[in-house]
Amino acid sequence: MTQVVVPVRYPLTKHSRATLAEGIRVAEEREANLSILHVNLYQEGRGITRRQLKEAVQEAFGHLPRTRYVVRSGLLVEETILEEIAAQKADVVVIGKKQAGRWRAMIRRLVDDADVERFLHEEVDCEVVTASAD
Repeated sequence: MTQVVVPVRYPLTKHSRATLAEGIRVAEEREANLSILHVNLYQEGRGITRRQLKEAVQEAFGHLPRTRYVVRSGLLVEETILEEIAAQKADVVVIGKKQAGRWRAMIRRLVDDADVERFLHEEVDCEVVTASAD
């Protein structure tokens, strides 16, 4: 079955809600499993739980079938997301428009061409959908 991964911030921001809405749309359209991912940064010293993430998402969007809530810890958000995309063998990742710029900067450090979609497709065989909060 198709796997869609949607990284979000907690508490859910306007941009996270827009990204999540697009991820839900993609998952429903493709009859896919959905993973909602939040990364707790080690350097911030505080973290949210899977339960907190699930409650926040369900408060905003209601019950979501075939949905998994994932909280990971890491030093770099984008690197931790990339590791989770690979671990879940995601078919699609939905990122926010603002997040796409951070991904380009990270990828630029790794390779000359900062094409996020091509990098993720080549490295983890994953389609990228970019959501806008506009």
